[in-house]
Amino acid sequence: MDYEESLDYIHSIAWTDCEPGLERESELLELMGNPHKELKYIHIAGTNGKGSTAAMLASILTKAGYKTGLYTSPHIVKFNERFKINGEDISDEKVTELINYMKPFAEAMKGHPTEFELISALGFEYFKREKCDIVVLEVGLGGRLDSTNVIPSPVVSVITAIDLDHTQFLGDTVEKIAKEKSGIIKNGCKCVIYNQKPSIIEVVRDVCDQNNVELFISEDDEIIPKDINLKGQVFDYKDLKSLKIGLSGVYQRKNAALVLKIVEALRTCSYNISDDAIRQGLLDTKWISRFEVVSESPVFILDGGHNPQGVNATIESLTTLFGNKKIIFLVGVMADKDFESMISMVIPHAREFIAVAPDCESRALNADALARLVTKESKVEVHRCVELSDGIEMALNHAGKDGVICAIGSLYLSGDIKKYFYNKK
Repeated sequence: MDYEESLDYIHSIAWTDCEPGLERESELLELMGNPHKELKYIHIAGTNGKGSTAAMLASILTKAGYKTGLYTSPHIVKFNERFKINGEDISDEKVTELINYMKPFAEAMKGHPTEFELISALGFEYFKREKCDIVVLEVGLGGRLDSTNVIPSPVVSVITAIDLDHTQFLGDTVEKIAKEKSGIIKNGCKCVIYNQKPSIIEVVRDVCDQNNVELFISEDDEIIPKDINLKGQVFDYKDLKSLKIGLSGVYQRKNAALVLKIVEALRTCSYNISDDAIRQGLLDTKWISRFEVVSESPVFILDGGHNPQGVNATIESLTTLFGNKKIIFLVGVMADKDFESMISMVIPHAREFIAVAPDCESRALNADALARLVTKESKVEVHRCVELSDGIEMALNHAGKDGVICAIGSLYLSGDIKKYFYNKK
């Protein structure tokens, strides 16, 4: 198989009739010689902020001199984004080689692995072959039964911000979701949690106590903001003065505080991470579709917020940067998300609302239904566009050179918009 055929092979395998569990992933990896057992990990679960946290941490570890693997999902534009070593995406040739290598093992199994299980196995094999010193590993869904959880005890388990999402799989309260995500905490590791609702922290603390694991809680109150603009932001953290990150979302400060607490935990495990590595790693972090500025005239912000907590964080960033200025929102959502709550957060800040549908037919809420909801809830001007490109061009034309556009609602939507701007260039 060539590169495109290899991707077609992986993407043709659906979740249909597959119960969540670790058995299939474990069987596949055993057939492959258990590559996952030859690596060290920082394992990251949570509802929001996983990718940004993982990207910042991987950048710092790279600057500290460690050969660092980074595994994240989903990809925004190209499949290869999911697997990075020292900030570089895996090559097309490596993807093709690894999928061809895995195929006979997958087909020898009693029950076929799912798409995500194959993708995770690809990552383990890639990072093993490249002899990574450490892998920053993002959970796909949940934690306890996620295919990434086949790994032995990580160096550090991380729990980011938790909110109601994927409730049909993980539970209908944040505490139940926290318990599922705490399934990545194993005896012998350290655990670091984002500072959040006390009942969530208590769930995680109980799991840590049961596994004799030391718990670290991030200290976002130690963040002192100094400056923020569309290029990034500057803040102090304890004795570290004027730290800079090239990520403009206000919420990234709290993610940075979590990362700095992870560094503290790693230092207790004899990892040599200098203050300069922290400073340079944060400065060099790039993470697409998280309050990303893709145009400056007009300002066009792309954000993958796709649940109420994520959208609320985006709104906070917009008001911090633009005050009471009304925004043109280009919105596409999944029908299985709490889109009504998200829309109610957006409406008070909207000058205009353009409804589109992400390119994911089985899950996307159609543009007509979304437009009707907004019309029912407010008097804001509403448009619907069947073609996303028409929606983007309408937003750009209506904004003029001094307006502000924010595209939000789904990472699938973000990927489609990124492709539009890439093609324009």
